Amino acid sequence: MQTTMTPQGSPAGSASLAHQNKLIGLMMSLFFAFGFCTVLVDTLIPKLKGMFQLSYAEVMLTQFCFFLAYFIVSAPAGWLLTKIGYLRGVTLGLLVMAAGCLLFTPAAMLGTYPGFLLALFILASGVTTVQVAANPMTASLGDPSKSHARLTLAQAFNSLATMIGPIFGSALILRGNVALPDPATLSVPALAALRRHEAQAVQLPFMGIAVALLALAVLCWALRRWAPEAKAQPMGATFRLLKNRRLALGAVSIFAYVGAEVSIGSAIANYLMSGHVLGLAPQVAGSLVSVYWGLAMVGRFVGAAALRKLSPGRVLTGCAIGAGCLAAVSGLSTGMVAAAAILAIGLFNSIMFPTIFTLAIEELGEETPQGSGILCQAIVGGAIVPLITGFTADRVGLSLALFVPVVCYVWIGVYGWLTARSPAHAGETLGEVLG
Repeated sequence: MQTTMTPQGSPAGSASLAHQNKLIGLMMSLFFAFGFCTVLVDTLIPKLKGMFQLSYAEVMLTQFCFFLAYFIVSAPAGWLLTKIGYLRGVTLGLLVMAAGCLLFTPAAMLGTYPGFLLALFILASGVTTVQVAANPMTASLGDPSKSHARLTLAQAFNSLATMIGPIFGSALILRGNVALPDPATLSVPALAALRRHEAQAVQLPFMGIAVALLALAVLCWALRRWAPEAKAQPMGATFRLLKNRRLALGAVSIFAYVGAEVSIGSAIANYLMSGHVLGLAPQVAGSLVSVYWGLAMVGRFVGAAALRKLSPGRVLTGCAIGAGCLAAVSGLSTGMVAAAAILAIGLFNSIMFPTIFTLAIEELGEETPQGSGILCQAIVGGAIVPLITGFTADRVGLSLALFVPVVCYVWIGVYGWLTARSPAHAGETLGEVLG
């Protein structure tokens, strides 16, 4: 069940201009908050890999548990918002996020990997709930003709968080050596004690984040009466839309894009630590993840200007080709070339999500909210593709595993090319090509 905004006539349901401006500022804070929490998973991966002596496939379970929440929680969260309202839903989501952050403390004290996975899933469930509410609410506040500008600004705050987050995470989580001695050289109690000691580096940052999230939750609860209400849409209409080939294949593209982006973002720190690339210390390698996300932020502003004059489908295809080529070059290279190529992928990733999103829901009209819901659930690609990348890395190495994202970019390029060929009837074109 998806949600749309409806204007309310009562003082409790409508927002004055002053209230709207304050709520817009609050939305920017929310986009920053969930972007910050999401990107910390990238810097957590090298720490957990070394602490528990995990394979790449095993450590990618962090992303699997995190992004699985999008698939499981999105629909229930949308239904819940129709019952309790947007800011009440945001408040609940922030409380769940805070609970997930606090669960890192018992996970660290016990020194168990499943404990960290559970904490990540709870954290992601809260993030999903906040996102389901924040996107339509941001679009609805103020002049409808400027809704795209508001969402773009919100995404910029999200990108700012993903750029700052790795620097914060690497300074607190990746300081020192992330690798532990060979477990065979330690007794079971000694290994458990050492893991608990190393896990303390994870506790402090997430406890601080929990405090900030609780403060945001209090603010959202205080302003809950200012927000517009959410109106339910029939669930059956959502499933019927899967017959729209343009939308359905757009969902596959969202799946592929998020999977590729998360796979690369998750691998960067370990990749830069590899001897055949740069052999960096964990903290330095982790901080460089911010370059990847920072370039994505820059690319959004450049892409926004380019999309005013160029065909979105052609721009999408060009960026997919660029990202795919960079991933392939990095996987087949060593040293600075490999490092620069993998970091530069962020620049080409920048416009993909919003461009795929808008191409997929083009001409849906009143059914746009349901189409948007389908695309949001496709974010589960961030759970599946990184796991495939991890399995591949364990068998052929992390460099060649970059060809898993290359395959994703190939499909995205095809989707952009097909929509560019027939903008008005791309759904028919896609169907004809596929058979």
